[in-house]
Amino acid sequence: MRGRAAGGVWASTVLAMALTLLLAALNEPTSSLRNTAFISLVLLAFSTVGALIWSRRPENPIGWLFCFGAFLWIFGELALEYGVYALITAPDTLPAGAWAVWFGGWVRGVGWFLIVAFLLLLFPNGRLPSPRWRPVLWGAVAYVGFFTVVVLLAPVSNDTRLAFVRNPLGLEVEIINPLLELLYFTIPLLLVVGAAAVIVRFRHSRGEERQQLKWFAYAVGVMVVLFVLWFSLALTGLVAVGALVFTIPLMGLPIAVGVAILRYRLYDIDLVINRTLVYVALTALLAATYLGAVVLSQGIIRALTGQESQLAIVVSTLVIAALFNPLRRRIQSFVDRRFYRKKYDARKTLDAFSATLREETNLEALNGELVSVVRETMQPAHVSLWLRGNERRLEDAGMHS
Repeated sequence: MRGRAAGGVWASTVLAMALTLLLAALNEPTSSLRNTAFISLVLLAFSTVGALIWSRRPENPIGWLFCFGAFLWIFGELALEYGVYALITAPDTLPAGAWAVWFGGWVRGVGWFLIVAFLLLLFPNGRLPSPRWRPVLWGAVAYVGFFTVVVLLAPVSNDTRLAFVRNPLGLEVEIINPLLELLYFTIPLLLVVGAAAVIVRFRHSRGEERQQLKWFAYAVGVMVVLFVLWFSLALTGLVAVGALVFTIPLMGLPIAVGVAILRYRLYDIDLVINRTLVYVALTALLAATYLGAVVLSQGIIRALTGQESQLAIVVSTLVIAALFNPLRRRIQSFVDRRFYRKKYDARKTLDAFSATLREETNLEALNGELVSVVRETMQPAHVSLWLRGNERRLEDAGMHS
């Protein structure tokens, strides 16, 4: 039954996406089909992950929050595109354009709140970090209610394309504008409170829950880096500001949440983080080295011959190829020492034991060395070594973690 419900909401979301893309294509250039496609792609990811969680982990509300949040968000986009078509593209051809504009702005915002605000409070198990966070949850619910009232009474739409449309239920009173400003200025506060819940949960987490939170933190970290990078490029004029900057970095969030909650390859996150740190640092160093080598070699060639040459690029490429593996090994060693000290020490201990194993001939000393290595690397509560040949047992009874 729950699988059918999840599938039904997912199918409704896909249908709304198709209609939204169709209207966006008809509404160009007032609307952007490209931006709408990016938004739809992200919402499809949230809806798909939500349907999987809802059908396989029905006790976790994040599944249906994702499903209904994505549906409401895209349904709001559909209503806004309908309003654009009815009021701008082909005026007087479709009814209730102003009502669609008001409804679309409201329901799109509600979908956003369901996905973002409540995810931060309830991830990964669908429960609050502790009962003390219940007022925060009810505060988030009240905030959605406040958003509904303000949007209901606002005289104009918050969509810049439709700023000229008057809200059929809007009130021309002075207090509305301050309330709108309060609403939008306090959204970051809501996100900060949600992030605090994640941090508190992470500090007290152990085992699988900590791995789940690592997946979430990794996705958020990558998202923030992409936001900063793309926004910096947009400020310099190298790329245009659009939905690509604000939506594509979100793609990793539903994927990470799905992996964490469904516990698919959950413990791979440590390897993912390790490799990301290594290759990001390696890429940055190689790029800086390449640019520096090109500039330096071009300067030398220009000084000797009075003109530029492709030889500088060839030489720089060969330098980068020669430096790749040595730099990667050094960065890998640094990352292991700095961020994965226990694993680094364990590997060093095993390497030392391998060397001892090749040289040691005293069986009693080797037995003691083996027990010591197991204690240092695995840190068990108790270690026992059985020697089958002469039925002896070497036991370290005093080892407790």
